[in-house]
Amino acid sequence: MRAKRGHVSVEGSSGFARAGIDGTTSARIAGLDVARGVAILAMIAFHFVRDLELFGIVAPGTTLTGGWAIAARLIAGSFLFLSGVSLALAHGRGIRWRAFLRRVGVLAVAAALVTGASYLAMPDRFIYFGILHAILLGSLIGVLFAPRPATLSVLAAGAILLLWWGFGRALDLPGWLDWTGLATSPRPALDQIPALPWLAPVFIGLASAKIVQSLPSPGWHPPALIWLGRHSLLVYLVHQPLLIAAIWIVIRLLPS
Repeated sequence: MRAKRGHVSVEGSSGFARAGIDGTTSARIAGLDVARGVAILAMIAFHFVRDLELFGIVAPGTTLTGGWAIAARLIAGSFLFLSGVSLALAHGRGIRWRAFLRRVGVLAVAAALVTGASYLAMPDRFIYFGILHAILLGSLIGVLFAPRPATLSVLAAGAILLLWWGFGRALDLPGWLDWTGLATSPRPALDQIPALPWLAPVFIGLASAKIVQSLPSPGWHPPALIWLGRHSLLVYLVHQPLLIAAIWIVIRLLPS
């Protein structure tokens, strides 16, 4: 966080926010960090169970059914929703192109790293359009709506959902369009968050942040969650290698 001319600048994994120093705005920014931190913890828990699947410790397909499948969708939706909120806080009074392009560049590099690393690890199931790719696309489109009335974001979310309802996974498209969510049989991937319907939460988050101008907030926020929220992109990039290494070490140390 840096202060300049009576403003504060706050960066998160999915956008930037700058606003006047006042209780309401500070509470909204801190609340966003806490929400993002909670989402990160939920994601780590989910990926831990999925990694246990990969090592054969829990039954295959555990995270693809039941409550775990619902949790996966809620976690992905929360990240995309919060990215929309972040866009509204950062650019609701006008797009700050320099900050936006810098952050988009960071997201693009991170998404490319995830694609490259997953391809090297599992070329038959590599991540070609995961959560970072969806946040990146949502940011590129959503920023144009950030300074505009919430009604437009609501209409955009509705249009996305209607398009998905009418054509989701129903079109015979070439493989390079598997990321759209419209292809009948997209190639499998370790993490797959196609544009449709997953851009909808971005616009819902944009609209919500513009409609709800103030939120009740406690005077104290858990520092650990604040830290996780402010460094969520870094945590996202390193948590899987650390989890996999930890599980492998524990397996090696346990008596056979």
